[in-house]
Amino acid sequence: MRTKAIESSDWQGVFPVPPLARNASGAIDFQESEKIVRHIAAGGIRNFLYGGNAFLYHLTLKEYEALLEWLSGLDKEFFCIPSAGPSYGRAMDQAPLLAKYGFPCVMLLPCGDPRDAAGLERGYRTFAEAAKTPLIVYLKEESNFGNDRPAGLDAVGRLVKDGICVGIKYAVVRENPSEDAYLERLLHRVERAKVISGIGERPAIAHMRDFRLPGFTTGSGCVAPNLSRMLFELNKAGQWEAAGAVRQQFLGLEDLRDGWGPARVLHAATELAGIAATGPIAPYVSPIRKEQSEKLADVSKELAEADRKAAAVSV
Repeated sequence: MRTKAIESSDWQGVFPVPPLARNASGAIDFQESEKIVRHIAAGGIRNFLYGGNAFLYHLTLKEYEALLEWLSGLDKEFFCIPSAGPSYGRAMDQAPLLAKYGFPCVMLLPCGDPRDAAGLERGYRTFAEAAKTPLIVYLKEESNFGNDRPAGLDAVGRLVKDGICVGIKYAVVRENPSEDAYLERLLHRVERAKVISGIGERPAIAHMRDFRLPGFTTGSGCVAPNLSRMLFELNKAGQWEAAGAVRQQFLGLEDLRDGWGPARVLHAATELAGIAATGPIAPYVSPIRKEQSEKLADVSKELAEADRKAAAVSV
């Protein structure tokens, strides 16, 4: 994996958030997981962010160390980002493991437990020092840094200013992503080059066009990396109408993910599309039902076929 320090330009691109495969006994299957990585890389993407879609919230510490060992052994040009937390104690247990490997950064999963802006900022600083790794802050809700929104944004701004935070995954869902006062206030405090859209293809055009964010994360792009990369390139070129036509091809899978659970649907879709045998999902999450699987198979195969056709297209 890559170990070079982060620069602002590194956030220009697509950041797939892949699932982790498991074998029949429930252990992480790194051989099948690498098939997913190679499928994404074949689509021209070298960034890999392991977080919610890999159910990192629920890994044991032993599994977490094995994940870090595996990621550190991937190709030297691969930009691999693990996640940590979400609780302070969990993150601090993970910190010495992260310190061994020299990842360019680590994303802290958003905490839903008692917290406030000052306390969370202090904990993030302590964790970053212990892990010897700079952070990505994941903003999934306006209240992630406590109920005092301005204080939370100020805390994020200080973490960025001091070099503790080198990137932000912005994933607050809006009915109209072009109208987002909270995102505007965030961008008054931090360099927009360090903020990536964090909700997949659906808001990616609005975020790159209207807020000039440099890139976006993707779950469905793990199935269709060529199309996801194409969407990014069209956005970057300002070809918004063509980008909209590409995005439309993702909405079938995105609708099912929004309706049935993003991570559990992607886990199943990756296998149904023929990319890798992802196997069972670890507790606390249940697999999709049989009747859902039948519908998902059609949607996943259709997206995978569209991606194969896109592989030969140059933007």
